[in-house]
Amino acid sequence: MSPLRLVGTWDLDREVVHADGARYTVTGQATLRREDDGRVRWDEHGTLRWESGSTPVSRTLYLVRASGSASWRVLFEDGRDFHPWTPGRVEHACGRDLYRGDVDVPDGPATSWELTWHVTGPEKDYEMHTRYTLPR
Repeated sequence: MSPLRLVGTWDLDREVVHADGARYTVTGQATLRREDDGRVRWDEHGTLRWESGSTPVSRTLYLVRASGSASWRVLFEDGRDFHPWTPGRVEHACGRDLYRGDVDVPDGPATSWELTWHVTGPEKDYEMHTRYTLPR
């Protein structure tokens, strides 16, 4: 599934729930835009909130077409590989921790899409769910 149909600006609502019960939310925007080199730049900016405070957060990812293929991959801003861009289950090993993701992008024109990560290992244990919707 090509990420090109998601190019545009999306409202972002994220919830992170740690195994110890700690809860965090992020609200903000995600912008996906096609670069001149064919990559899709994925910028997120928002505010991270928890029980006792808040702070601005941001990240940049890139979606790149695999050489000679119709498939796409998600890369970190520094060029490291993250995971394949495909609907359904994706995985990423991060040291001894494992990220198991679910990419849920509807067929046809998208007015929303979701990304859920279940992260387990000796360093991390949380679930992160992000819903992207067209701005209101």
